[in-house]
Amino acid sequence: MTTLYGYFRSSAAYRVRIALNLKGLAYDQVPVNLVKGEQKSDDFRTHNPQGLVPVLETDDGAQLTQSLAICEYLEERHPEPPLLPADAEGRARVRSLAQLVACEIHPLNNLKVLKYLVHELKLDDEAKLAWYRHWIAEGFTALEARLASESASGAFCHGDSPTLADVCLVPQVFNAERFECDLSAYPTLRRITERCRALDAFAKAAPGEQPDAG
Repeated sequence: MTTLYGYFRSSAAYRVRIALNLKGLAYDQVPVNLVKGEQKSDDFRTHNPQGLVPVLETDDGAQLTQSLAICEYLEERHPEPPLLPADAEGRARVRSLAQLVACEIHPLNNLKVLKYLVHELKLDDEAKLAWYRHWIAEGFTALEARLASESASGAFCHGDSPTLADVCLVPQVFNAERFECDLSAYPTLRRITERCRALDAFAKAAPGEQPDAG
């Protein structure tokens, strides 16, 4: 059985859950509590020396890390339904949108960065939230402009079926909502997110539906 090591509120693990669900793949989950620091344990570092989730352990024992790499692996091993378009230009666009979130927005706002701001740089909660909301606004403004203006946008980020771009968008919107970011300036992002959330694959991947959410 495929096993996913993750944390219910981890954006990166959330992406992989969505991808697995969209592919219709069964998997077990092993919770790794990031708040308690379980990702730093010697035991977990045998799965990922970087001390990060997610880790996907495949049926043949391979241990894969980095959410986008895992999603691409799933796409190659289980090409239907596709997370990437058939044409090269479309694939490049979807990867670009996905990376805008996963490589530009998320790294500045993940848990280890927020902890560093508080514990090492001694920022108070107000300053931490200002940091978080600044980078969300900068990234979402660019993403909204693209999705609202580019002809390849459709019911979802690219066309009328979910792709890797949507897999990355929805967890980031969840986090922005959790930190009470003002999303009123991003109607296209909100529209696409709501359409995604109406699908079982996204709904079942939501943080509140995970075994460690309680």
